[in-house]
This record gives sequence, C-alpha cells and structure tokens, in this order.
Amino acid sequence: MSGPVLTTERLILRPWRDEDLAPFAAMNADPEVMRHFPATLSRAESDASAGRIREGFAAQGFGLWAVEVPGATPFAGFVGLSVPRFEAPFMPCVEIGWRLATAYWGKGYASEGARAALAFGFGTRKLAEIVSFTVVANLPSRRVMERLGMRHDPSGDFDHPSLPEGHRLRRHVLYRLTAPK
Repeated sequence: MSGPVLTTERLILRPWRDEDLAPFAAMNADPEVMRHFPATLSRAESDASAGRIREGFAAQGFGLWAVEVPGATPFAGFVGLSVPRFEAPFMPCVEIGWRLATAYWGKGYASEGARAALAFGFGTRKLAEIVSFTVVANLPSRRVMERLGMRHDPSGDFDHPSLPEGHRLRRHVLYRLTAPK
C-alpha cells in the first residue's frame, strides 16, 4: 500500500505492512493498552481494524500511520488522522489519535508523531480544525492533547453512541485545535 510517509527526529510514520499485523494484534490484546476501550481485540478483530485503517488511507489520502522507531522497533503502534465512523454533534470532523504498545509509553512518541500528523493535516490537507476525544478517565491521552495545544471543549463532551447507557466508558471529552493562522 502506498501513502504519505512522515518523519520526525525519532520516528517514521508510514503506510502499514503485512508484517505489522502480528505486533498490532499483540498490542490490541494487551489489557493495559486497551483499558480505556470496551475490550481487548481478538486477532480477527485486530486484523479487521488494520483493514479499515488501510481503507481510510485509500479513501482519504491520510490515516493512522504505523509508527516505526528506527533502531528500536519496526512497529510501535499508530498515530494519525481519521474520520470517525459514528454520529456526534461535532461532526463531520477529522480526529487525531494514537495507540502505542506499552514498551513505547512515556518516551514522547505519541506527542512527536501527533505533531507530524497535525502538520500534515493543517499544512498538506488544509484542514480548518482537528479534534480528539477520549474517555474522561484517560488522563495520559488528555495530557498529550494538551501538549499539542488542543483545548478541552466541555460543550462538545458527549456520550459515545456505540456504548450502552451506564457503560463506564460512555462519557467522552472533546478537544479541539484550529489551523494556525
């Protein structure tokens, strides 16, 4: 699959390869990585998710890039831009997101990769705004959003429509960032 490649000081954000599927599945099966999601993913569910990510690149020309850390790992997780597949009052929108294997937490990779994705979204794609959202309790991701300059928009907080009433992860916070002038 072809697509744009983004590079930072320490990372390569690149299109997905078939050899990414096994480490992606291992990451998605890790309860610590998935603690702010409804469940871990089976191999089949993880592969289906990777398929949707690849389709996003084909459809939009951007997506959730595979994160490579040269000299450390060919696949640490993903960082990038996506179009959410559910309805909410703040849509249509483009979301920035990330998911890294625990071995790569606390190293600044999510922020570094996200800055490159934001630059691509605002610079190359000329997006006016990029949003991010997560469950209220996901403080590490919220800190990344804040480091990126995103601002919490309490009026946009929402109950995720894919989760049932009363689910512990249903309430989400919305963060926004507008294109630099």
